[in-house]
Amino acid sequence: MENIRQQAEIASKISFPQGKGPKKVLVIGASTGYGLASRVSAAFSNHADTLGVSFEREPKEGKPASPGFYNVSAFQKLAREKGLLAEDINGDAFSHECKDAVIQKAKEMGGSFDLVIYSLASPRRTDPADGKVYRACLKPVGMIYMNKTLDTDRKEVKDVTIDPANEDEIFQTEKVMGGEDWELWTRRLLEEGLLAEGCINIAYSYVGPEVTWPIYRNGTIGRAKAHLEKSGNHLNQIMQDNCRGNAYVSVNKAVVTQASSAIPVVPLYVSMLFKVMHEKGTHEGCIEQTNRLFLDRLYGENASLDLDESGRIRLDDWEMADDVQEQIKQLWPQVNSGNLLEITNFEEYQTEFLRLFGFGLDGVDYDQEVDPVNPF
Repeated sequence: MENIRQQAEIASKISFPQGKGPKKVLVIGASTGYGLASRVSAAFSNHADTLGVSFEREPKEGKPASPGFYNVSAFQKLAREKGLLAEDINGDAFSHECKDAVIQKAKEMGGSFDLVIYSLASPRRTDPADGKVYRACLKPVGMIYMNKTLDTDRKEVKDVTIDPANEDEIFQTEKVMGGEDWELWTRRLLEEGLLAEGCINIAYSYVGPEVTWPIYRNGTIGRAKAHLEKSGNHLNQIMQDNCRGNAYVSVNKAVVTQASSAIPVVPLYVSMLFKVMHEKGTHEGCIEQTNRLFLDRLYGENASLDLDESGRIRLDDWEMADDVQEQIKQLWPQVNSGNLLEITNFEEYQTEFLRLFGFGLDGVDYDQEVDPVNPF
């Protein structure tokens, strides 16, 4: 609850010109990370009605739910306290059944969406067309990858070697993390008349620095992200033709998420990035990023999309600033297990990781007993 409350407080500090800002928002992947922050920004900055889609384990007697389930519950409680409309569907967003449930709920909410956020992070996908299960993998393409990585449990910097992906692994990763499902959602919403005129449809992506490219941008995930971005360009034309709207990919800053923590090299890079950006006064978490997306790029008085040459919104602009990346390039060969805590913000990385699960928050009595079924 406290984590969502803090994000809501940050979001409430921004405002938009009269008549601007999101009013009815669909967030696909709404329980953690950038999806959750987008929903918080929309609801608590502009009192938007929101419909969230997530796939979380529900609690049972004596067994807690997944962290994302409690994030959604906390959001709903805060939204109700503010008199906001907040509805949720808990189901597999890749499935036809989940899309059907969302369509039904959206119609019950009485109106079409002026903002859609697509922010899924899943290791697998069952294709509703044929029932086949596809699994994403984290591998380089066309080369063996060797670099430093961080064992976060042992606080140990060590070398990692990863063999390249084969063609089937590349294809499966694209099926899971590419733009196919985003397009299915968009077409279905258009068919049902649920995208308002001028609707903005955004999917989140990441590029990252050269040090991570072999395992990320030039690896299997990067191939999937390239597919997502190509889909975005295609969907942009479809949106323009059907509802005078637009589809964009927003490239966001590196933050601590469950998904990113599993990618070799990334935890070490993020720990270093946090230190450098804090020193420069440009560090942002998810909620600061989504606030800036809404205020500076989409709805603010002086908002400008400022698209790059590939038609993408670049919210990673502060991360990818030359002076930030140059400092990281200088620190990278120096870092080892002995100086990890000196030249990186690894302790902050650990704290942010714990916050994903509701721990490490000031003002929370973790010794107090909580009912996992009715925690709030």
